[in-house]
Amino acid sequence: MDPLLKLLHENAALKPSQLAAMLNTSEAEVSSRIKAYEAEHVILGYRAVLNEGKIGDDIVRAVIEVKITPERGGGFDRLAERIAKYPEVSSCYLMSGGYDLLVIVEGANLREVATFVSEKLATVQGVISTATHFMLKTYKEQGVFMGKELNEERLAISP
Repeated sequence: MDPLLKLLHENAALKPSQLAAMLNTSEAEVSSRIKAYEAEHVILGYRAVLNEGKIGDDIVRAVIEVKITPERGGGFDRLAERIAKYPEVSSCYLMSGGYDLLVIVEGANLREVATFVSEKLATVQGVISTATHFMLKTYKEQGVFMGKELNEERLAISP
């Protein structure tokens, strides 16, 4: 991976001047490369990783395993794209294994997520089955630990 992309992936808040110093290049070169990556859709957006427990957001998240029937001429893509367009869907992945899609859904409460699954997702033509798992607590998000820093000490050995 390009060192510039690696640095931005680890901390998108770094300014071009900071990135230039870290990469031993000019700020103009860094800015130019970032603009090129954005134009080529290599960089799709920038986000902060938030500790929602500290800001009082009570968002309910669910991970949903979805089995679908692939379409002739479109495979899984058209159906996956259709499901991904729902505003409740924050992420959608094609998977190997016992199910086809992994869909991450967000809602204001348990009922909102359950209604989405039963009235929207499960009724989509081509959806064979769903299995919903509610996320109860986040320990690590996108490489960032939530809450207290983990202690680097070794764990005690117990019989």
